[in-house]
Amino acid sequence: MPLDATKDIVVIGGSAGSGAVLKSLIADLPSELPASVFVSTHIPASSPGFLSELLAARSKLPVTQVVDGQPIQPGRVYVAAPDRHLLLMGDTIRLGAGPRENMVRPSIDPMFRSAALSFGPRVVGVVLTGMLNDGASGLRAIKTCGGTTVVQHPLDAEADQMPLAALEAAEVDHVAPAADLGRLITSIAGSGVASDYHVVPEDLQLEVQIAAGMRLGSAELLNIASPSAITCPDCHGVLSEVRGSQPLRFRCQIGHAYTAEALASHIDEVDEAIRIAMRVMEERVTLVERMARDARETGRMAVAELYEARAIEYRQYAATLREAAITSLRLGRAPRRQEM
Repeated sequence: MPLDATKDIVVIGGSAGSGAVLKSLIADLPSELPASVFVSTHIPASSPGFLSELLAARSKLPVTQVVDGQPIQPGRVYVAAPDRHLLLMGDTIRLGAGPRENMVRPSIDPMFRSAALSFGPRVVGVVLTGMLNDGASGLRAIKTCGGTTVVQHPLDAEADQMPLAALEAAEVDHVAPAADLGRLITSIAGSGVASDYHVVPEDLQLEVQIAAGMRLGSAELLNIASPSAITCPDCHGVLSEVRGSQPLRFRCQIGHAYTAEALASHIDEVDEAIRIAMRVMEERVTLVERMARDARETGRMAVAELYEARAIEYRQYAATLREAAITSLRLGRAPRRQEM
């Protein structure tokens, strides 16, 4: 193992409101920064990919959109490409065509996990403003592998959900407002670590391979997750709960991945047809009850009570929908969509 390993891999993830933060942060990084910087944000698959140009206009470092297979070089900023996960595989950048995570590709979690897997204590992970909780699981992986964790202060964020989720999921080393993030990263980059040796959780390599495009089957999924009673919104297969995950996460055997919060958000948009709505409401009850148990197991009693109250409410809605479905069948008026 190298004796002079340093913190030279900086991975940054953001969503809603992160554009302005990234411009300021990247502009504050010095031209001699002894680290490589990687940026992933939630961009549409059809996006023209202008973020790299916007950041380059103010950056003292070269900024480029990533190309599959290019080597990692210090003193450069690499920006994720549309519709591909940005992955760090050894000393090479790969564009992963694996399934979406939290309804997006690129997703922040795969980038964070791949950095943790390849570089361990050399990684500095940064979570910026954004909705829901993409990045929280990946930041936890970085911390588990010995890396340094940084989160934009929730009170300073345009959307505080991602920073709050990151703070809840991992033991965070630094919390700072947007204006201080560039200087903070500069002070951390290049600092030494005793060794780049790190213990890799059993599921981490598999999840990185899934993001890269490896076909995931039910046998492999059983190694890291247990089947649940919830359906994948993407492929309608069975979702399995990833064991020991924080935040609570689910995967299907295709590889689509959701945190509980992202899954609940997706369910809100399901078709209003009676049978579909009834199925969705039953799944909401199952999911929210599981979220309540998870909250109680982790000592978040106020959150648990909120989810338990929501489960009671959803059970009442499900009963109403069930009665409506029975009445419809009796009257011979079947819903227009028959899928369950």
